[in-house]
Amino acid sequence: MLIYIGADHRGFMLKEVLKSYIGSVGYEVVDMGNEKLDPNDDYPDFAINVAKEVSKDPSLGRGILLCGSGVGMDIVANKFRNVRSSLCFSVDQAMSARNDDDANVLVLPADFVDEDKSKKIVSVWLQTQFDGKERRVGRMRKFGESELKITNYLE
Repeated sequence: MLIYIGADHRGFMLKEVLKSYIGSVGYEVVDMGNEKLDPNDDYPDFAINVAKEVSKDPSLGRGILLCGSGVGMDIVANKFRNVRSSLCFSVDQAMSARNDDDANVLVLPADFVDEDKSKKIVSVWLQTQFDGKERRVGRMRKFGESELKITNYLE
């Protein structure tokens, strides 16, 4: 599975650590930027890069985004069809996001989680499978239907 990862300047250092970590546990990591620490970069650019790739075919990969609070990245990523982004501060949240909601983009708030906690959150998020219970699958259908309604409404 491919893991698309992106971060602005506030998440850049943690992104670099997590890239190595994710690769070391057997995943292929695709860095979607930023490629260098740039205090003038803008988080929507990296959220768009990652969410666009996940949106194309969610069965091929997932995304991880990092910025200061995580909120902006999460908002941007959730604008894309087939993306279910979840801002996670804890291991339990990450497990729930995957198990209950089949989240395919993880957003980490670099200002609020350190390296060790981030690695634990990422590890659980990568290992946890969607449980596939009918009520949860029904919710996924509703997500998809609402995306279509919104798209049709906007066109």
